Amino acid sequence: MNDIFDKSIISLGSPDDSDAEFIPLITQEEEDDMHNAKFPSDIPILPLRNNVLFPGVVIPITVGRDKSIDLIKHANNSDKVVGVVSQKNPEIEDPEGKDLHSIGTVATILRMLKMPDGTSTVIIQGKRRFELEKITQEKPFLRGEIKLCKEAKAPKNSKEFTAIIQSMKELSLKIIKESPSIPSEAQFAIKNIDSPSFLINFISSNMNADVATKQKMLDEMDLKKRAMSVLQHLTIEAQQLEMRNEIQTRVKVDLDKQQREYFLNQQIKTIQEELGGNPQEQDVEKMRERAAKKKWSKKVAEMFDKELNRLQRSNPQGAEYTVQLNYLDLLLDLPWDEYTVDNLDLKRAEKVLERDHYGLEKVKKRILEYLAVLKLKKDMKSPILCFYGPPGVGKTSLGKSVAEALGRKYVRMSLGGIRDESEIRGHRKTYIGAMPGRVIQNLKKAGTSNPVFVLDEIDKISRSNQGDPSSAMLEVLDPEQNNEFYDNYVETEYDLSKVLFIATANDLSTIQGPLRDRMELIEVSGYTVEEKIEIAKRHLLPNQIKEHGIKKSDISISKSTLEKLIEEYTHESGVRGLDKVVAKLVRNRARQIAMEEEFKKTISADDLVKIMGPGRPKTKYANNDVAGVVTGLAWTSMGGDILFIESSLAKGKGKLTLTGNLGDVMKESATIALQFLKAHPDWIGVEADVFNNYDVHMHVPEGATPKDGPSAGITMLTSLASLFTQRKVKKNLAMTGEITLRGDVLPVGGIKEKILAAKRADIKEIILSDKNKQDVEEIKEEYLNGLTFHYVSHMKEVLDIALTKVKVLDAVSVN
Repeated sequence: MNDIFDKSIISLGSPDDSDAEFIPLITQEEEDDMHNAKFPSDIPILPLRNNVLFPGVVIPITVGRDKSIDLIKHANNSDKVVGVVSQKNPEIEDPEGKDLHSIGTVATILRMLKMPDGTSTVIIQGKRRFELEKITQEKPFLRGEIKLCKEAKAPKNSKEFTAIIQSMKELSLKIIKESPSIPSEAQFAIKNIDSPSFLINFISSNMNADVATKQKMLDEMDLKKRAMSVLQHLTIEAQQLEMRNEIQTRVKVDLDKQQREYFLNQQIKTIQEELGGNPQEQDVEKMRERAAKKKWSKKVAEMFDKELNRLQRSNPQGAEYTVQLNYLDLLLDLPWDEYTVDNLDLKRAEKVLERDHYGLEKVKKRILEYLAVLKLKKDMKSPILCFYGPPGVGKTSLGKSVAEALGRKYVRMSLGGIRDESEIRGHRKTYIGAMPGRVIQNLKKAGTSNPVFVLDEIDKISRSNQGDPSSAMLEVLDPEQNNEFYDNYVETEYDLSKVLFIATANDLSTIQGPLRDRMELIEVSGYTVEEKIEIAKRHLLPNQIKEHGIKKSDISISKSTLEKLIEEYTHESGVRGLDKVVAKLVRNRARQIAMEEEFKKTISADDLVKIMGPGRPKTKYANNDVAGVVTGLAWTSMGGDILFIESSLAKGKGKLTLTGNLGDVMKESATIALQFLKAHPDWIGVEADVFNNYDVHMHVPEGATPKDGPSAGITMLTSLASLFTQRKVKKNLAMTGEITLRGDVLPVGGIKEKILAAKRADIKEIILSDKNKQDVEEIKEEYLNGLTFHYVSHMKEVLDIALTKVKVLDAVSVN
């Protein structure tokens, strides 16, 4: 129920004539002037739909009907007098005389306002009651003949009337105070009205009553009767207000949190329905439509329907609603049984691989084999390939090329530093913030169930108290199990068997044995200088020219310059560092162009010092002038390198000292080498007691660099044999191989990188285990030009090849 005062001042929402609350104050003198005012007997008649105008009261009226607008314009331009009469039926759009009440109020126009919507708002003040005798004009607006009514005056010295007026004031003030919807300023208006007749009119105009009730009060000429009618109405209103407040207070006490939420939710539901439907129901319906288009299995479909019904029963304001909604969205977004069609044109695939990568024949061959089998068999479980090798050789970018060759989507997932098992398997969806594992997330992003999935840096997975992620990868990378991969968030199996997983690693030794066993290992070895030159010319330089906004005709780098750049300004197996120095050359040329300096198109080897500064010459073979110094070959994460083993003797008791930041395995190799010579002194022609009379110090230079591994075994033994016999080691010779106490020479890894390092250092001959011969045969013949290989199986063969007859000093004796 509305309160006795309307809160709004002007109603603009309807094109019909309407009014609202306006607080006036008039003096007794002004009231007397109104009662005695004279008006024409024929005036314009303005019908009101939903209000009644009382004498003395000022109200704004929004005029929307054409007749009313014409009437107001006419009156405003003439004497500003109109007759305001209420309609019997507010639904009638074009009322006639019979549709109007007989008693109305003469009003004067105080002000007229133009509104943005085309309507007009006029502020009018009632003056005197009149009786409408007949309508004298219907177009363009109503005019009527009126008879002014005599205004009744308040009875003098009437205690009853005074009590009625006082009760009216008190009730009005009480209603204003207890009703939260009535502004407190209304109290001042009531208190400041002294005239009883104006107080009755003012309250009658603003009280909560329908038009018919107000019209009866306007019709009543007896002031006392009218006052009693108003008081009666106010009494009823006050009682209803008191009862309503009492009920609200009692309900407010009784309502607990759940009831309050239910009440609010019902209100929200009603509002939502008015606005076009419940968003929760709309979400559910949209999900059902999306689910109908999915290709998932019957099991997944049943699970989805069950979870969707659970969502429908959930409270949208609860935290679990969002969790459930996100879960269902994921199920719908996953590409269940959605696959891209493979492009099995092997010649095209070969061209793509050759275009993007120079060299890497073994890798390209394996990829083409996979495509060939897939083309013949049409359907197969994808293998799990692992490309391993030094940084910068193109392991990750190979995955992109494979994806392009196959016509599949490409996904890359970096595993470096992952410590939490839930990164792979996902979280349980029982709490806010739960997410699926990164495998499922990337499949969602790819939008297909058979992408090329690159698992980058799989050797850098670490373990913590959150679990072991590498163990979680076992199921992902097992071709026999990954057709039912279980993610904790998805809570059902997902088929990964069609995904082509390609893992990359730098060091296989840090990968768990079971995980390594599930992958097909393909070595991506370092590049030779010749290969790097070709890569720089075909890929690196064109890319950098494009990146730096210069033209191909602005710069050229000669082959000799590239060779010097590779040998003196980079030290790596890959080409990442080479790409950076090429970028520096291109940036320098871009600066010269931007500053309009003169330059030669071709950058020569002499220009490198000016642009790059002095380089670091490659490690070269030193000499064989000192006994006990032998060149070995080593493998590092950056590729191959040469190292020198140095040994010296001092009088002592046979103590062995090792320096150079050596690991345990390397120290053991030195101990084995010395022990082997002690067991076979006749092989090198020294007496057995020599070893007990001298202390041996063995050192490997570059002590800041950690070194470990068994491949320096034959190098250490050769160094000790040279030291004790003082025989020179053969010139330009390097070696690598592991030894045993029996003197057998065992094969080692990283042969290609070691051979490339030897060639860079101007080594001419290399000693290897005979079991490493197949590794050498896999290297292109042009990369082996100028190298001689000696394949051995026993340590005596190494000494026969490595030690010359020339002595630096006399052999060490017992004395």
